[in-house]
Amino acid sequence: MKNKLTRILMMFLISALMFGQEDDDFAKRLKGINNQNILFFNVDGVNFSTQTFNYEFNEKSLKKLYRKYSIKDSDVKTKDELLSYNNFFITRSNKITEDIKETTSYYFIEDKYKTITIFSFGYYNNADQEFERRYINRILNNEIPKDVYESVTIDSIDFAGRKIKLGNNCYWTNVNTVQCPYYGEMNWSIHKTYQNAKDVITNQLETTRIKKGGKVISEQEVPVIFEGTETNAKKIKYGFTGTKSLLVSMSGGKELTIYYVACKVRDNYVSCCMSFWNNDTITESGLTPLLDKIMQLKK
Repeated sequence: MKNKLTRILMMFLISALMFGQEDDDFAKRLKGINNQNILFFNVDGVNFSTQTFNYEFNEKSLKKLYRKYSIKDSDVKTKDELLSYNNFFITRSNKITEDIKETTSYYFIEDKYKTITIFSFGYYNNADQEFERRYINRILNNEIPKDVYESVTIDSIDFAGRKIKLGNNCYWTNVNTVQCPYYGEMNWSIHKTYQNAKDVITNQLETTRIKKGGKVISEQEVPVIFEGTETNAKKIKYGFTGTKSLLVSMSGGKELTIYYVACKVRDNYVSCCMSFWNNDTITESGLTPLLDKIMQLKK
């Protein structure tokens, strides 16, 4: 019996060590933006944010914050017993297609200062509570390295380990989402596995296909060189002709060209979605200046 117990404890210890080693390089994939009192993050295809409110953790305060985050009385609120903080946890899903759903998880936590810190995680498909707990603990324990955070004002970006100079014409619309007027737009995430990167880009592509307000005009697979690696990208032309779209009115364009890529880049894998309007600045390469910086079309 003693030997059996020893084996079980050893297996548990080895599993714990392996789990820690598997994610000890998380800072290489994690990116964040500190926008005043809200922290935004992206890693492994997941967007999440956190904000602290100087409220006591009581029913009156929580009701006020539930309204702020559009949490309804009918939403099921449970306690995550595996977190060491007093908390309430809510998860909601919205079906996009037969195979894809959007899921959002919310945590209302009584932090060590006895105030309320809220975390919000956004996914395609099912939530991953182990992932959520891991980052909640890292953030509340101040374990996020400072170099994870990008400057709010863009001069250059860290694209999967390579600094790219952009100047002052571009701005963030989210973590790892850059828009450069008339030069293109792109969003990306860094992943530990190729399958994770491929799944995220597939979900983005499927969401575009069913998007209302326009339609897919053409779709093809094209050979490209992405960050020095030969691979294939899915190319879509998406048209807005005859529609009254806010995007169309803001850009003046009628058609978007979108490229979707999942590829190994240096030590990790990247999912990347790049787009430009038909009236953007197109270089001799057939792309815009922003896209030129990371991808070339093979002739």
